[in-house]
Amino acid sequence: MARSYNDQIEKNGSKTLSDQAYLQLRSDIIHGVLQPDEKLRVEHLRGEYGVGASPLREALSRLTADGFVTSEGQRGFRVAPMSVEDLADITHMRILLEKQALTQSIEHGDDDWESRIVATFYQLEKVEESESRDSTEWELRNHDFHEALIAGCSSKWLRRFYGILYDQHKRYRNIALSTEIPRNLHQEHEELRNAALARDTERACDAIEQHIMRTAEITMNVLREEAHREQEIA
Repeated sequence: MARSYNDQIEKNGSKTLSDQAYLQLRSDIIHGVLQPDEKLRVEHLRGEYGVGASPLREALSRLTADGFVTSEGQRGFRVAPMSVEDLADITHMRILLEKQALTQSIEHGDDDWESRIVATFYQLEKVEESESRDSTEWELRNHDFHEALIAGCSSKWLRRFYGILYDQHKRYRNIALSTEIPRNLHQEHEELRNAALARDTERACDAIEQHIMRTAEITMNVLREEAHREQEIA
């Protein structure tokens, strides 16, 4: 099975086997290498990830706490399922947290905060305007831009839970990105940049809500169509 494991381990400086297993598994769940409801057998994962049983169980327990994995007691672990209802809940909570973090950033962000927004938007813009856009590169630049927008938020708990919800949303966003529904993502990001730099809190919060909701609506339509096709086959 091909690994979608990226540079996050090196970036975070993680050294323990449990940390490595956690990040690898989390990445593969987010990117669909490990499918929703897939059984996660420790003995099988040991061979796939080259990590012992104890670090794997610790990593799976952490992923359960973050909502990426479900625990079945003595029956083991599974990748968390995906559904329209779950996406709606994640979207609602992400909007609440991101708007709060963005509001704090606009109120307290300094020149470095503004410079980071400008720099990350420029890097994202280069990818979005490229004729051969690389999806992995886009995802990294998109993440950096959204992180820059809320970098002025000082609440560690808000940032922590936002990070979990961002990655939960990313599981679904990958579905939206695979569709061919017309959408001007660059324009949406440009509006976010302009509103944040103008210190226009209301405009920025409206822009981020519409931006996140657009992704959710596209993904919900895909999920409903898939469920309808499965019903027809059954």
